[in-house]
Amino acid sequence: MSPAARRRPWLVGVTGASGTPYAAAILRGLLDAGEDIDVMVSQAARLTLLDETGRSVRDKHWQADLAGWLGRDVAGVRYWPAGDLAAGPSSGSYRTKGMIIVPATTATVAAVATGATSNLIQRAADVTLKERRRLVVVLRETPLRLSTLDNLRALAAEGAVIMPASPAFYAGARDVAALVDFMAGRVLDQCDVDHDLYLRWEGTLGAARSGAEWGARVEQH
Repeated sequence: MSPAARRRPWLVGVTGASGTPYAAAILRGLLDAGEDIDVMVSQAARLTLLDETGRSVRDKHWQADLAGWLGRDVAGVRYWPAGDLAAGPSSGSYRTKGMIIVPATTATVAAVATGATSNLIQRAADVTLKERRRLVVVLRETPLRLSTLDNLRALAAEGAVIMPASPAFYAGARDVAALVDFMAGRVLDQCDVDHDLYLRWEGTLGAARSGAEWGARVEQH
């Protein structure tokens, strides 16, 4: 079997909600774990990324743009334009480990929940569900309309993991970057991907704030 045939990537779809730092942290975590990745970035996400970070992701220059954004070697990454509905992830025969949508817009949630998909990210998520693979939806929106809650319920009923971007504070975070890493780590936990993005709860109050490991993480950020 060829290396290409053995390759089973995680699909990562980045849509136009605020929260591109979450996408970057998850992509870095997957790369650091040695995972293969297929990336799709919607047109709206490009605008959000430019607004939040000053960086661009261009179809013809995606390798340099992704490497600059993530600060990582992206040799194990494959990029698919979001408008390419003939791309590999549009078919169930394209083998993957599953998919993460981060951040996920309410429009993307609605499209996937109803099956009315119009771009590659939405189609790939639809395929992920129909093939009974892991789909993690990192919603970044508040407050939520009833229709969005209904759509989230429909996705959960089909096996999707719904993870609103709501970081916790018990891991001793002292800055926004640590909160982003916490959320990214929780998403990777759902994908059974090893990481060291946050300090796990071990049953001792205040342990994250008092340990040497916590101090090292504060220095890191």
